This record gives sequence, structure tokens and C-alpha cells, in this order.
Amino acid sequence: MSTIIDMIARGWENFLARPTGSMNFRFIIQPTIATIIAVRAGIKDAREGRPAYLWAALTNPEYRLEMLHGGWKDMRMPFLVAATLDAIYQIITHQFIYPLELLLTATLLALVPYFVLRGPVNRVARRFIGRITLPGQSSKDSAG
Repeated sequence: MSTIIDMIARGWENFLARPTGSMNFRFIIQPTIATIIAVRAGIKDAREGRPAYLWAALTNPEYRLEMLHGGWKDMRMPFLVAATLDAIYQIITHQFIYPLELLLTATLLALVPYFVLRGPVNRVARRFIGRITLPGQSSKDSAG
């Protein structure tokens, strides 16, 4: 058990050292891309009347599979890019690939911003979508 704890501790320590090392641009680029994708998905959720993403995925079994599948569909490429860039970083820096560190870094840079932001964007967008009046539609029609 202490080996796993040591691996996690080393992974966290290396993760915290990465923003100042080589390839540090990805600590800005990858969360930004995840944020953009989350904003687009949250607005789409609001337009389609879906519930907040993470909360619904955790608490509502009927939405869980659909929402997790849609989230993975949105994020698989950014996650794979994050994992690939981290593998390159590890080869350059450590001359070895540590899979647990790779998964930790890719998850923190690509998936966490997406999962955290998609639901709140949905909730904020719902407030504004209800106020938008489409051309040829009266304000009464859009309210009800």
C-alpha cells in the first residue's frame, strides 16, 4: 500500500513542478480548450433543456450513461492530446513514462475543467436563453 501512496505523492510533486518546466504552455492551453468545450456543451444543454451536467450524472441514474457518454465524446481528443503531451514531457524529463502520473496530469488539465464548468454554464445560459426573442416571435411567445 505504501508503494501506491509513494507513487501518488511523487506524481503530485511532479505535477506541481511541471508548470515551470519544459512544455509549460500546456498548463494554459489545455484547460482553456476544456473550458471552451464546456461552455459550448453547457449552452447546448441549456438550449435542449437538459439538467446541470455533473450533478445529473452523479445523482440521476437515467441521465448518467447518456451524459457520461456525451462528455467523453466531447473530451476524448483533448484528453488524449493531454496524455500524449505528458508522455513526451516525461520522456524528455525523466527518460521514462509513469502511467499514474500521466493519467493524473491529463485528468487535471483536460477533464476537471470540463466537468466543473459545464453544469454552471448550463445554469447561467438558461437564464439568458429564456430572455432571447427570436425574429418573428413576440416576447410573450418566448416567455411561455
